[in-house]
Amino acid sequence: MTQMKQSSSAVWAGRALSAVVVILLAADVIVQFNPPESLRAEITATGFSLDQAPIVASILAVCTLLYAIPRTAALGAILITGFLGGAICTHLRIGEFTSPPQLISLALGVMAWGGLYLRNANLQRLIPISA
Repeated sequence: MTQMKQSSSAVWAGRALSAVVVILLAADVIVQFNPPESLRAEITATGFSLDQAPIVASILAVCTLLYAIPRTAALGAILITGFLGGAICTHLRIGEFTSPPQLISLALGVMAWGGLYLRNANLQRLIPISA
């Protein structure tokens, strides 16, 4: 198997992209533990009770933490993808097609995998993308 040379600029771009994902998801976790009134209405509109928000926030916190740790980042990316897929489906279920939450969830998922791909040579070997 040939060794791929990983450029340091790609690694740093991947780290920066991953950091943005971690920061945005961590902010979501914090807000869900004590949601403002405007978010409370959104939570109940999706069919979740306000009592479930801390549970959802805890699940997302674990996924985000696993993604932030380099040794468990791939597992974290898989779990984040599942979590964001659930968010997309939740909004689709209530009739919101291409709503901002869906688009943000999609963008975060792409950013999470893009950041991991750029910073992880093993993933690049597993899924080679050539121009």
